[in-house]
Amino acid sequence: MCALKKNNTSVICFGEVLWDILPDGPQPGGAPLNVAYHLNKLGVPAGIISRIGNDENGKWLQELMEEWAIDHRSLQVDKKYPTSEVLASLNNGNEVCYEIVFPVAWDFITADQVALEQVSSSAYFIYGSLSSRNEPTQQALARFLELDVVKVLDINLRYPFVKRAVLQALMEKADIIKFNEAELDVVQTLFGGLYGTEREKVKFIQDRFDVAEILITKGESGAAYYKGPDRFYHFGSEVKVEDTIGSGDAFLAAFISGHKQQKHPNEILKNAIAMGAFIATQKGACPNYQIDEYLLFDTYC
Repeated sequence: MCALKKNNTSVICFGEVLWDILPDGPQPGGAPLNVAYHLNKLGVPAGIISRIGNDENGKWLQELMEEWAIDHRSLQVDKKYPTSEVLASLNNGNEVCYEIVFPVAWDFITADQVALEQVSSSAYFIYGSLSSRNEPTQQALARFLELDVVKVLDINLRYPFVKRAVLQALMEKADIIKFNEAELDVVQTLFGGLYGTEREKVKFIQDRFDVAEILITKGESGAAYYKGPDRFYHFGSEVKVEDTIGSGDAFLAAFISGHKQQKHPNEILKNAIAMGAFIATQKGACPNYQIDEYLLFDTYC
């Protein structure tokens, strides 16, 4: 695993930024934007590498990044393709289904010199599997993954954008990989895994892709964190759910915050689960909240 850079605390989030078109109106989103938003709330400076269209939707996203103090010096503007929209619908009151439009601006991210220098000086680089659905962005991501930085892969399988060869390349570069339980099983299928216990599934991933740290989110059942041969687990929090949009991204932001501070894995998991649960009690992926509200919520989780 890449060593943490002691003199730099920044995190760069790469990939899709977009508008979730919900029944009751649009909400800003995309996993990289959500993670960066919560990292900044937690006091961890975060930046975005993405691409928007030359349109009103893109302008609004850029204005929000400025308002939220997200470093967007590497936010690119595409003159041909529009800012991304995702048609989102809620089932059973809170579970989200997505229809992802293709192609859009973030399918054409480039690895320009400003972005390369920004990643090189960062402590963590967070990327997801969805952002590699189109070759130009895939090629740009490959260049960033060659840089000396802690690389965190958030598995985000959205059919039909699942390609075994692309996923393999992304996993082989990762220092930390985050799955949910369903995604862990899909990867077993794609790469000939064991379908045994959770520990056996994780050991297969660790050995197959030479990655020591694995996160598995389990919804209301909490989360597990494997660090080499050691397993850490923390139970979930029972809360009144407003919606689940972005709760996994909030979880990852809190995990990275604790990981950067080199807290004990049990404490990292507790805080990350509390953050995910807290955001699930709010509306949207990036609700307006004060950090004291989360800290109070975390105290009682």
